[in-house]
Amino acid sequence: MSRPSPSPARRLTALALAPLAAVAVGGTVASTPASGATPSATSLGAVDTYTGLKFTVPAGNDDLGRPQTCTIDADLYKPHSASRSARVPTILTTNGFGGSKDDQAGLGRAFAARGYTVLSYTGLGFPDSGCKISLDDPGVDGVAASSLVTFLGGGGSAPYASAQVGGTTRAAGTLTVDWTVLDDPAKHDPRLGMLGGSYGGQIQFATAATDPRVDTLVPLITWNDLRYSLAPNNTSLRGVTYANSNPGTEKIGWSGLFFGIGILDGLQGTAIDPKRNVGCPNFVLEACQAKATLDTLGHPTSDTYRLTDRVSVAHYIDKVKVPTFLIQGENDTLFNLQESVATYRSLKSRGVPVTMAWQSWGHSGGSNGNTGAAPGELDLTGQHIEDTYLGLRVKNWFDHHLKGSTVSTGPEFAYFRDWVPYTGSAAPAYASAAAFPVGARRTWYLSAADELVASRSQVQPGSTTWSNPGLGVPASYSEVSGLEGQVSLPPGVTAPFDTPGTVGAWSTAPLASAVDVVGSPTLDVRLESPAAALTQAAGPTGQLQAFAKLYDVAPDGSKTLVHKLISPVRVADVTQPVHIELPAIVHRVQAGHRLQLVLASTDAAYKNAYAVQPVTVHASPTAPAAFSVPVAP
Repeated sequence: MSRPSPSPARRLTALALAPLAAVAVGGTVASTPASGATPSATSLGAVDTYTGLKFTVPAGNDDLGRPQTCTIDADLYKPHSASRSARVPTILTTNGFGGSKDDQAGLGRAFAARGYTVLSYTGLGFPDSGCKISLDDPGVDGVAASSLVTFLGGGGSAPYASAQVGGTTRAAGTLTVDWTVLDDPAKHDPRLGMLGGSYGGQIQFATAATDPRVDTLVPLITWNDLRYSLAPNNTSLRGVTYANSNPGTEKIGWSGLFFGIGILDGLQGTAIDPKRNVGCPNFVLEACQAKATLDTLGHPTSDTYRLTDRVSVAHYIDKVKVPTFLIQGENDTLFNLQESVATYRSLKSRGVPVTMAWQSWGHSGGSNGNTGAAPGELDLTGQHIEDTYLGLRVKNWFDHHLKGSTVSTGPEFAYFRDWVPYTGSAAPAYASAAAFPVGARRTWYLSAADELVASRSQVQPGSTTWSNPGLGVPASYSEVSGLEGQVSLPPGVTAPFDTPGTVGAWSTAPLASAVDVVGSPTLDVRLESPAAALTQAAGPTGQLQAFAKLYDVAPDGSKTLVHKLISPVRVADVTQPVHIELPAIVHRVQAGHRLQLVLASTDAAYKNAYAVQPVTVHASPTAPAAFSVPVAP
């Protein structure tokens, strides 16, 4: 059945969440290619397409614990020359949150023209696929994807709506795959990689943890732990997973957008599966319960963790054992760079081959960043693979791991530098390293007069005090999440700001030379709050909240909050020092500029404390607070 035309509300929400659906909305994330590097049409193979494939697959249990089957809508792209005697490897891909199989059409044709069979499918709970959104649950979404792996390995058949084979249109029919490379014919085990971004990235981990037949993964801009993604606390971290007793603070903007797009998908998919709107609308019941908890309390509970842990690779990563190429976005306030670092370190510690690249773009946009890839970086329409830096690296990754090519898969760690000029491919803008992290750390100390000084001996005694307004009212603005660049801000609000008296701020002297920050700054500090000390034993709502961030201050006083990234903190015990990890960034601070560390009491993108919580930071020469920045060579 065809999908209804989107309503104006749906179009607005889809526009706001367009980056969530990338990989890849044709034309939304594009790039300027290097001239002359793309293979000519005659050097690429012809492609057959089968559209509207329908699968009915087992998918774990429903909200009542009953076994369920779900309908999956898919398209298949096949090299025309592939046959039983000329077998090819396979790629399985699915959409980002709010998208569909159509988002991968360009990449599907591109990789089929380069000798891969590609099956692009719409994830559960979106457009023409049935069942509810289960947040990439291995026991639901992973199980459903496993049936598609079997199909690509020659097990079973599926009806399709129409096809283009050898330039000839075919009517509806039934398709059985019998041309893929098989590692184990008895198990219908194809040589198979997965590719996709955001929601289409996490499903790769869920599938690989469920099905050992998956051979390699290329997840873009996805999460490591949803408890951190949607309610971060940047202290007491193990990777990005924080202790249950010290929960984070809800990202009200992002969580609200997630549910808005999911519910609209359910309403428009009623004809596909009416059960999607029974009870919790188009989400598994636990998701609605988690959202209600976050909106009411402002933080997750143990019940919330039962859901987020189940659907986050951080909590089942020991089951992921295949080579993985992580690609994460520098401009991303939803799934920031720390998420990829946590996954990278976990896989590497287990001996799993892993490579990581930090690209320019992520889920965020607006005036302080791009809504798409940098020129020559990555073209998700599939028109430019070899002549874009990441396009070529993804192709080489698959060729190496699926075709057995000896081509290099590139450096273990690479990162995009927006201050490096280039033309054509973005390769010159990428620095590379044998591993992460890179460089050395440079430390400043908090001193009186709101200064950051370079040595302990320069620290002057003093104190800085601030307070939140109370009643949950924000006094600082950093971003409007997925609506960045799509909504009008209040008059006079054009950039992140902090209301005087509600933040503490410390600045360096003007830098004598440029400093390239690559990674996560950290702060070791004691936040004294007698009011919070009296209430913190009662639980998270009585604990102190703070929001750490780093500004680049130009000589004229103008300030840049790099990619609008901040670190929410909920302090379990204000009588003890706290270690805060700020968001990882890649940013050049030019000579003559200053670094400014800010500790804000609130932020408009998050749930804020209702109680008034005055805070004091003392500058002490004997035990100064230390601010450390990772500096690349």
